[in-house]
Amino acid sequence: MIRNTLLLLPVLFAASGAFAAQPAPVRTDCGLVQGVAEEGLTVYRGIPFAEPPVGDLRWKAPQPHAKWEGVRDAAKFANDPFQGNGGPGVGEDCLYLNLWTPAKSPDEKLPVLVWIYGGGFSFGSTASPVHNGAYLAKRGVILVSINYRVGSLGFLAHPELSAENPDHVSGNYGLLDQIAGLQWVQRNIAAFGGDPEKVTIFGESAGGISVSMLCASPLAKGLFRGAISQSGGSFGPTRDTTYPGENMRTLAQAEASGLAYAAKAGAASIEDLRKLPPEKLPGGWGSGTGWPIVDGFVIPGDQHVLYEQGRYNDVAVLIGYNSDEGLSFSFEKTVEEFTTNVRLRYGPFADALLAAYPVQGGQITHSARNLMRDAAFGWQTWSWACLQKETGHSKVFLYHFDQHADHPAGSPEADHGTPHGVDVPYVFETLNFSDPKVTAGDRTVSDLMAAYWTNFAKYGDPNGEDVPQWPEFTRKDGPVLYFHDGASVGPVPGLEAMEVLDQYFQWRRTPEGAAWAK
Repeated sequence: MIRNTLLLLPVLFAASGAFAAQPAPVRTDCGLVQGVAEEGLTVYRGIPFAEPPVGDLRWKAPQPHAKWEGVRDAAKFANDPFQGNGGPGVGEDCLYLNLWTPAKSPDEKLPVLVWIYGGGFSFGSTASPVHNGAYLAKRGVILVSINYRVGSLGFLAHPELSAENPDHVSGNYGLLDQIAGLQWVQRNIAAFGGDPEKVTIFGESAGGISVSMLCASPLAKGLFRGAISQSGGSFGPTRDTTYPGENMRTLAQAEASGLAYAAKAGAASIEDLRKLPPEKLPGGWGSGTGWPIVDGFVIPGDQHVLYEQGRYNDVAVLIGYNSDEGLSFSFEKTVEEFTTNVRLRYGPFADALLAAYPVQGGQITHSARNLMRDAAFGWQTWSWACLQKETGHSKVFLYHFDQHADHPAGSPEADHGTPHGVDVPYVFETLNFSDPKVTAGDRTVSDLMAAYWTNFAKYGDPNGEDVPQWPEFTRKDGPVLYFHDGASVGPVPGLEAMEVLDQYFQWRRTPEGAAWAK
């Protein structure tokens, strides 16, 4: 989720000169779609990739879309997924994708970047101006963005739903939506000038976690050759009471939450739940019904164990996180509250972690916030890199994003780094470059990230002409590419503290640690 709205640039095309002659329709496997010419690209918005998941299809895997007659207009964004209490631009009928292509013919075989939005699996949008794919597409790739169901509509598990499913599982519909979108890309992208053998997925926050999960899912095998995860990763063990970085639950745990969810809704059955309009359904936050689960099907098991066993989609990865993610997720007001919460979550490892991530001067400073950063993002990303280097064959590139304004010494913000979500407009080149607060360093970093990301899509490697060399991650301490007013190479930040956290996660996978977490 973007926190710094001053950096956002609404991308508007003026009525005069923005639209060229109408391009010819393109035939997909369901019918013809009509895009629009914009700034040297052809743009398609609101292409359906599955049947609307409404009525009896609520809480079912996405179904193939029916064929249509004639030409379908693809000029406007379709609904984003239903979220919150509803509102303009959202709805259950949401399984659509968008596409920006610079190709002039279907013979160009351009590489493809597929964007998966974040939002805590509870909200998200492909229509956000921040996610405008035009700038990346102008660098010689096709940019696709996929909608997927969120909240309880995307992830509710329930015994009745598992019983009606041929694979005897429920939940993870949002992940199945992403897979269905990627399958659409495989079937259709050649008609838009793309190469189905050169697909790279990328996402941030819940989108980056989704990328991690797709890399571990056998259902996604062969759908992409590269993966980019920004502030993602899902390598923590399951836990009934979840925390950032330990968000995963088992199917049985999620089904129990589904029963409580139905009772809260006053529904005696799934049939009753399906009759309720979405705005009458209970909220997903805190209910245990709004997050992916280890179902044994989409996600076969603990991802850390899967990687140890070499059971994953071994593709090149470019992964990283922001320097002060804890700013967005540390809500304690006092050192006492911080210490209490650390002891509650980490139990016998609390003292070691409080020493490794210390408070300073009676304040919850950057060093202490980094415990939240690393538990939720840093350790997840670092473990991913280490495990893939140990058991895989594809290239691994690790980064640390530290682009932020400098703050006066002695101010409350003096030790602030880069919070969660700020990296997204840098990658999409949708910073508001006319804002005087956007610096030359911001411009440089945005240009570098867009170049690295598109190079990775083109070559399976971020390196190329006119960008600093980005070395592969080869050992537990790095190397890592740092983004701060440019790009430089350094070690894994806070490695010694991260190794203490790693001991906690190792212990959590022992019988003693698993029993304690219950």
